[in-house]
Amino acid sequence: MNTQYKWLLILLVFGFIACESDDENPDAGTEQEVEITSGEADFSKFVAVGNSLIAGFTDGALFIAGQENSMPNILAGQFALAGGGEFTQPLMNDNVGGLLLGGTQVPGFGPRFFFNGAGPAPLDALPTTEIGVPLTGSFSNMGVTGAKSFHLLAPGYGDVTGLGVTPATANPYFVRMASSPNATVLEDAMAQNPTFFSLWIGNNDVLGYALSGGDGSSPITDTAVFEQVYTTLVTTLTSGSAKGVVFNIPNVTSIPYFTTVPNNALVLSVEQAASLTGFFQAVTGLFTASLIAGGTDPADAQALAAQYAITFEEGANRWIIDVPVSSTNPLGFRQMTEDELLVLTIDQTALAEQGYGSVALTPDVLQVLGILQAGGMPTPEQAGLVLGAVNGIDDKDALDSDEISEIADAMTQYNTTIKAAVDRAGLAFVDANAFFNQLANGGVVFDDFLLESDLVVGGAISLDGIHPTARGNAIITNLAMDAINTTYGSNLPAVKAADYPTFYSGALQ
Repeated sequence: MNTQYKWLLILLVFGFIACESDDENPDAGTEQEVEITSGEADFSKFVAVGNSLIAGFTDGALFIAGQENSMPNILAGQFALAGGGEFTQPLMNDNVGGLLLGGTQVPGFGPRFFFNGAGPAPLDALPTTEIGVPLTGSFSNMGVTGAKSFHLLAPGYGDVTGLGVTPATANPYFVRMASSPNATVLEDAMAQNPTFFSLWIGNNDVLGYALSGGDGSSPITDTAVFEQVYTTLVTTLTSGSAKGVVFNIPNVTSIPYFTTVPNNALVLSVEQAASLTGFFQAVTGLFTASLIAGGTDPADAQALAAQYAITFEEGANRWIIDVPVSSTNPLGFRQMTEDELLVLTIDQTALAEQGYGSVALTPDVLQVLGILQAGGMPTPEQAGLVLGAVNGIDDKDALDSDEISEIADAMTQYNTTIKAAVDRAGLAFVDANAFFNQLANGGVVFDDFLLESDLVVGGAISLDGIHPTARGNAIITNLAMDAINTTYGSNLPAVKAADYPTFYSGALQ
C-alpha cells in the first residue's frame, strides 16, 4: 500500500513540473516561424525584362495558364512574402494561344500544342486574342516573345504598321502591350520606376539562327552590337539604384528542338544498304567521268569524286545533308557527322517514305541505274538524273558542324559580356547555361522529381522543344531566389515542384 502511494506521489510531482515547464515555455513543442525578409533588396516594384523565356510562352504559344506560371510571376509570388508589390502581366484572352489582327489569325501565331497520347499536336481551337486594340496600363512582366537584345531599345517595335513590312519592324506581342507605338520595351520598363528587376535576354540573338538551320534568314547578332546593347540595358535598369537578378544564355543546341530527331535514323536492311552503297558508287563513277571529260586530270578526278563513295551498312546509318558547293565539295552533299543536328520540325514522313536525307529513286533514275548495271554508258543527261537523285537534307532542317561552331562561339562571347555586366553592377546571377546543360546530361533533381530535357517525358521542356514547362519555370525561379538570397541577404523560401504541371491538357479552358 505504501509503495502504491510513493509511485502516485512521484507521478504527481513530475506532472506538476511538466505543467510548470509548459507554462514557462508556451511555444514548447511548436515550430518557430521564420520571418521572410528582403535583405538589402527592395521588392516593392519588380519589373521583369526579356523575351519568351520570361513571358510564360510554353507549348508553342502564349496563353493565360502559361503566363500565370511564368518564372517572374512565380518569383513575384515569393517576393510578396518580403514586401513585394503587385505584379501585372499582359494576359492573353484565352488558354488557346495565337493572335488575331482585325479578326484574322496572324500567320505563324497559332494555338498551343497539347499531348494527344502519341505526341505534341496543335490544339483544334481558334484564337480570340486581338492585337489591333492594345491593352491599357503598365505591365510588370515586360517579356516580349521573339525579342532579340537590340529589339528592347528599338522605337516602333510596338507599332502595328511595322507588321506589314518585310522584314517586320514590330512585334505583335509588344504591339499589344506597348504604351505607345514608338515606345521601346526598356522605356516602358523604366517608366514604372522599378526597385528590383530581372533580365533574361540574348537567347534569340543566336536561337533564331539555329531554328532556321543556319540558312541565313535570321543571322546571329554581331557580338560587338550585343555587348553595346547589353551594357546599355544593365546601366539603364540600375540607374535608379534598383537591384536585380540576371540570367545568362542557355546552350540552344542542347534543347529537345535539336536533339529529338536522331541523325542516324536511316535504318536499312542488308539489301537496302548494299543497294544504297551501289548507288553512291555509281555517283562516284559518273562524276569522275564528267570531270575527266571536262579536262580534269584522271587521278585528280578520282580523288575528288572519291568522297561521294559513301558506304552503308545494315541497321542505323546517318543521313545525307546538303552543304555549300565548293571547290572541295563540288556536288554539295555529304553524310552527317555524329555531332550534327536535325530540327524538330523536319518532315519525318519525307525522311521515312520519300527518300529525303538519302536518295529519291524515280523510275527514270532506276532506268539509268539499269543501264549502268548492264555495263552501258548513260548519256550526260541520264548521268545528271542520277546525280540529281541525291536528296540531301536542306540547310533549314539541319545544323552542320560549322553552324554549331558559330553558335557556340557567339554564345560564349554573349555570356562573357553578361557576366562582366553583372560583376560591374554587383547583381545576382543565374548560370542558366549550366542548368540547361545539366538537364541535357543526366537531369536535375527537384524535390521528388527528376527533370530532364527530353521532349514530353523529361518534365523540364515544353512540347515546343524550346521553352520551359511550368515545373521548369519553378526550378529556375528557385535558382533565381538562391542567387538573390546569396547576393542581397534575403531568405526567400523555395517553391515546390508538385505545385506546377509539366504540360497542359487539350481540355484546359
